[in-house]
Amino acid sequence: MEPKTHIELLFFGDIVGKPGRTAVRAYLESLTDRPDVVVANGENISHGFGMLRKHYDEMREAGVDIFTSGNHIWDQKEVFNFIDDANLLRPYNFPTASPGRGAKIFQIGNCEIGVINLIGQVFMGNYNSPWDQFEELVYDMLAVTPIIFLDFHAEATAEKIALAWYASSLGVSAMTGTHTHVQTADSKILNNRMGYITDTGFNGSYNSVIGMEAGGSLQRLKSGMPTRLEVGPDDILQINAVKFTIDAKTGVCRKVERINEVYSHNGEPLQPFATR
Repeated sequence: MEPKTHIELLFFGDIVGKPGRTAVRAYLESLTDRPDVVVANGENISHGFGMLRKHYDEMREAGVDIFTSGNHIWDQKEVFNFIDDANLLRPYNFPTASPGRGAKIFQIGNCEIGVINLIGQVFMGNYNSPWDQFEELVYDMLAVTPIIFLDFHAEATAEKIALAWYASSLGVSAMTGTHTHVQTADSKILNNRMGYITDTGFNGSYNSVIGMEAGGSLQRLKSGMPTRLEVGPDDILQINAVKFTIDAKTGVCRKVERINEVYSHNGEPLQPFATR
């Protein structure tokens, strides 16, 4: 078999509950050409908060190769039983005693791809600095493979963009932001090398507040009182993803494609909603 000249990496933004799982599964089933590697942020995959093993297995069977995560990764205590799974990452800059890993080189076909998961500090919480040891981590990975993907789970756009310039200067191939659940319109290639978008968005309920039922979100904001949030309805589903096309030999990203599509509750594409 001839070695591949380009690697297609498909990344799904935060998958929120059952609507998100249904949408991602339907989207992957609709593809005629499967990308070389599929990565998704899975920290909201179970009922909107955390990750259960059955839902992790469900999405792995649907075609997700690697999961990144963020601040909600510990919400379902069951995750401690499988956080060391080879295909699941938690943020690298969590406290050093945290279980699991925050970066790994994965063998995908005949290619090796480095994946890093970081979490931000601005408006996020008391996490270790995402900047410390980042340069050393990237260089260690570059000694093995030219292809490195980074999911930066962060709130502030400026923090994401600043880290993006730094990551692109070090040789990272592709980077996305997650956590805000709203897809930004700034996909680009930085420093003639790194594919980038400030936030990929989320997968799940279209008629919702970032994936959660609107009524509960409104009550929480209007009253200022703690309110239990439920996953939004599954009558219409949305897909938010980004596809990066990366040179297999150099790790340089050649193309960034934003994906924003809408489906019915059973996974049928809806027109004219899609990509509007």
